[in-house]
Amino acid sequence: MTTSAALTVAIDGPGSSGKSSVGAAVAAELGYRFCDTGLLYRAITWLALARGIPETDAAGLIGLIEEIELKPDAQQRLVRVAVGGRDVTDEVRGPDVDARVSVFARVPEVRSALLVEQRRIAAGAGIVMAGRDIGTVVLPDADVKIYLDASVEERARRRTGERGLRGDADPDGAGAAKILAQLRRRDDLDRGRAVAPLRPADDAVVITTDGNTLGQTVALVVAAIRSAGARPGAVASAAAPPAGSRRAGR
Repeated sequence: MTTSAALTVAIDGPGSSGKSSVGAAVAAELGYRFCDTGLLYRAITWLALARGIPETDAAGLIGLIEEIELKPDAQQRLVRVAVGGRDVTDEVRGPDVDARVSVFARVPEVRSALLVEQRRIAAGAGIVMAGRDIGTVVLPDADVKIYLDASVEERARRRTGERGLRGDADPDGAGAAKILAQLRRRDDLDRGRAVAPLRPADDAVVITTDGNTLGQTVALVVAAIRSAGARPGAVASAAAPPAGSRRAGR
């Protein structure tokens, strides 16, 4: 990356908008670290369901955090999660967690506890961090803030394809309808929660990904980061958004 300094990049967006896959690819291209914070909430949900801990037991949920560890891949991207030393990445991405993660993620005490860990991970810049409240709450002073958006129908199509690869859903049947309903419910919960609701940061670059290939969206995000980093002292709020994107609120 031809910029004057490594930047801190926040990527937010609703479920299946491409945050994780785009963020990981962007980080790899720029030589940055990457963290998928959604894995933390998924791991808590998976553990809570396995142990019968309800969302009303905030203390019990917080106690699970010390068992969870994000693990780097060969490129130092935190895209895997372990519990008690065992890799459970595939398990936490299953449909049971999909259906319940928003309920556990809205617990204020859980969000507060994970806030500290997320900021610790992001310390030192040169990182792309993906989630739902990174630019608004976790890293409000991030150099670049991206909000990836897509219609719920597009996002359901993507998730149905992912599930179909594992044989979990019929892309043209009841499985697809169930995924669409789950995404709509999660959107409502995420946007309506009292603590850290899902929304674009005021100074975020909003990129709508409907119809885009992964490569096209990655290119747009990389362009936004390079635009911000090309000028010493510049931040995302001062950078012009690249073609195919817009500023939040415009």
